[in-house]
Amino acid sequence: MITAEQREQVRGWFTGRLPDDLFEELAEVTVDREEITVIGRIPGPLPVADASPAEREAAVEGRVQEFRERTRDDRIAVARDAEHRFGRKVSWGVECDGRRALFTHVAAPVMTRLRQPERQVLDTLLAGGVARSRSEALAWCVRLVQRHTDDWLTELRESLQHVQRVRAQGPDGEPPEDPAAAVG
Repeated sequence: MITAEQREQVRGWFTGRLPDDLFEELAEVTVDREEITVIGRIPGPLPVADASPAEREAAVEGRVQEFRERTRDDRIAVARDAEHRFGRKVSWGVECDGRRALFTHVAAPVMTRLRQPERQVLDTLLAGGVARSRSEALAWCVRLVQRHTDDWLTELRESLQHVQRVRAQGPDGEPPEDPAAAVG
């Protein structure tokens, strides 16, 4: 589990390391055990008065593609530094005119053993055309649970952070700094 302080340190590092003109704003930095995802806000294309929704969508898509190609070398340099420093792959994305686009992201394999009732759920999703494979069906289930349990997951993450703070205060944790020892 990644602590809130570790997330803040990663976000702070990216805030300081990214070239000033890369994004309008650093929108989001997400960290897990395998990956750091960096999403920045970029300006949308100039508005055209009589543009149709399809034309507007194509213009945003073109702006995202142009940004991706133009900034590739800068993003690779930052990613190499971050991967060395944090031991995780870096993925990139942008927000442009209300649309989010991910350029790269890690699809990490997850080991699991499912009993027959769980496999039947996945196979039902396959038969219903919701997914093309058991792996895709499992990912669909995880997204569904995530959508409906955000409050519960948030509370669980907060309680895990509390457990980490309590463990750090135990005999194996870092002792609090003694102000008298620093004067010596």
